Amino acid sequence: MVQYVKPLSSLILAAGKGTRMKSDLAKVLHPLCGRPLLDYSIDVARKIGSDKIVVVIGHQAEMIREMYAGRDLIFVEQREQLGTGHAVLQARDVFNGYDGTILILCGDVPLLLPETILALYKRHMHSRSVVTVMTVILDDPAHYGRVVKDSNGEVIKIVEMRDATKEEKLVREINTGIYCADCRFLFDAVSEISNQNAQREYYLTDIIEIANKKGLKAGSFIATDAHEVMGINTPEELELAARHLT
Repeated sequence: MVQYVKPLSSLILAAGKGTRMKSDLAKVLHPLCGRPLLDYSIDVARKIGSDKIVVVIGHQAEMIREMYAGRDLIFVEQREQLGTGHAVLQARDVFNGYDGTILILCGDVPLLLPETILALYKRHMHSRSVVTVMTVILDDPAHYGRVVKDSNGEVIKIVEMRDATKEEKLVREINTGIYCADCRFLFDAVSEISNQNAQREYYLTDIIEIANKKGLKAGSFIATDAHEVMGINTPEELELAARHLT
């Protein structure tokens, strides 16, 4: 287990239904090489030495609780699917008084390696950022949120594809949904997020812009392997992940 000077905990977002999986089963329970998708994110959280592992659940919450009973996990429930920022906010009470870093993981990103997370964490600590987002550069950024940077290469904001301008849609660096954030900043920021966007959701991505508006440093870390940070949204992507694991 890795030990840090500053405490580190993990928050795994696993509340979504996953309608594109074409199944009633919660997306994070779909099997990948004989194990639920969620197992892989939990494994990463354990391997990096998380003090706490908190899982935000929603769709089929009781089934997930029962399946993972006795595994030293803390569950919080997002009863309404109001976006990723709202999902994080559900964990505020669990981290009340916690003075450390929170790693935000997605429950549907099974190929992520602990070494990559450690590199993200080191960048976050060395840069003295209040939040650091993991990004990746894609030939076709498709529907992913675009990472907008200034002329010095500093991240200014993340714009969801539906809200992006024509120019912003040309950006090939995208948000993976994986972050390191200082606990106090994180929960202050997500409580300020509005839902004035195309989806009427509370986007976690808005915390980057909030940090900049407060004069705080927001950083980024580019992952080198796009497959490693691939989220599973369809049966085809699940099959692709299985080929990478076997």
